Amino acid sequence: MANKNVISVILGGGAGSRLYPLTATRSKPAVPIAGKYRLVDIPISNCINSAINRIFILTQYNSASLNKHIKNTYQFSGFSKGFVDILAAEQTPDSPGWFQGTADAVRQSLKHINKIEFDYVLILSGDQLYQMDFGLMIDTHKNTGSDISIATIPVNERDATEFGILKSNEENFITSFIEKPSKEMLPDWISDTGEIMQSQGRNYLASMGIYIFNRKVLFDLLQTEKKDAKDFGKEIIPDSINHFKVSSYQYDGYWTDIGNIYSFFEANLSLTLDLPPFNLFDNENMVFSRARMLPPAKISGTKINQSLIAEGAIIHAETISNSVIGIRSRIGKGSKITSCYIMGNDFFETINQITENDNLNIPKLGIGDYCELTNVIVDKDCRIGNHVKINGGAHLENMNHPLFTVKDGIVVIKKNAMINDGFELLA
Repeated sequence: MANKNVISVILGGGAGSRLYPLTATRSKPAVPIAGKYRLVDIPISNCINSAINRIFILTQYNSASLNKHIKNTYQFSGFSKGFVDILAAEQTPDSPGWFQGTADAVRQSLKHINKIEFDYVLILSGDQLYQMDFGLMIDTHKNTGSDISIATIPVNERDATEFGILKSNEENFITSFIEKPSKEMLPDWISDTGEIMQSQGRNYLASMGIYIFNRKVLFDLLQTEKKDAKDFGKEIIPDSINHFKVSSYQYDGYWTDIGNIYSFFEANLSLTLDLPPFNLFDNENMVFSRARMLPPAKISGTKINQSLIAEGAIIHAETISNSVIGIRSRIGKGSKITSCYIMGNDFFETINQITENDNLNIPKLGIGDYCELTNVIVDKDCRIGNHVKINGGAHLENMNHPLFTVKDGIVVIKKNAMINDGFELLA
C-alpha cells in the first residue's frame, strides 16, 4: 500500500571532488556500484520498498548520465500515480543562481513540489549505501507529533568528527546538535546508544542526512524563517531544535556514506563477503536498476573465490579473488585479479572492431592476457593491454596521472583510459 501522503526528494549531490576521478564525467549518485547498479538506485529502491512511489531527484552537477539512467530505469504503470521525476537546477528570474547547498536546492524546487498533494517530505542523499524501511520512520514521526525527524546512527570516536553529532532526551527529541565536532569536544557528546552499540564503542549519535519534514514546517522554514539558509545540516537543523519538535530516529543497521575513494572501494568489496553487511540477496528489499537484457556471464578455466560476477562478462582469467566484476567485463587468459572493482563496459566490441584495433596496436576493450591487478578500481570502458601489472597499496603515494589516480593506496584507472602492453605500477 503506497504512502499516499509522503513524497521523497533525493539530492543529486555536488561536485563530489573526493570521489574524483570517478566523478570526472558523472555525478556521485551516477557512480556504478556492485557491478550493475548506480548509487542513486539505493535511495530509490529504499523508497519503493517502503511503499513511497512519488520521488523527485534534484540534479545539477555532471548530471547527463544520471538523467539518462533515471529515464531508462524508473517507469511506473500508467495506472499508478507513482513517478521518479528529475528536477534539474534552472536559472529563472526569481532564482538566477544554481543550487548553493542542500536546503537551497529544495527551496528552488518548491515551486514544482508544491503542485503535489502531500503531508510529509522525506529528504534523502543520493550517495549512501544502506537498506532502511522508511515506513517505520514515518510512523514514528507521526506518532510522536514531530515537526522534523532525523535518522541517526551510532558511530565511534574516529568517525564522529566527520558528522553532525546530536543528543536527545528520553522521548528522543533532540536537545543539542553540533556539526563535525573536534576530538577534544567529544566527551560532552556521548549518548546512551544501547548496550550493543556501546559494546562496539559507538557512543555518538550521528545524523545520516535523512530527514522528514511536515509540509508546512518545510515551506515556512525555506521560504520565510530561514530563506537565506543554504544547507540543512549546517543551518536549518541546528536552528530548528530550539523552535520545533525535532526527533531522533535511531537506525542500527548497516549504513555508509560514500564520501571518498577508500570508503567506495571498501563498500564494494564488502559485498563479496559470505555475510555481507549490505544484502543484495534479499527478497523483501530488492535493489532496482536498469534492465539491460544481457546474456549470462561466460567463464572459462578461471578459479573464482569470494567474488561477484555481473551478467555479460567474458572471463578467461587464471584467478579472480575478493573482487567485483561488472557488466560486459572482458578479462584475458592468465590474468590474476585480486581485491579489485572492475566496473565493466557499456558495449561489446565486435570481431571487426577488435581486428581493426589490433592492426592499430589498440588493446581490446577490457583487461588483456597475463595481467596482475591488486587493489585497483577500473572505471568503465577501459582498455588494458597484455602483461600489465598494477599493485595498489599503502606503499604507493597519492598521485594524479593522465591515465590513473592513486588515493589512499587505491589505484583508479580513469574512464576510457588505454594502458599499453607491459605497463607496470608496483612501487
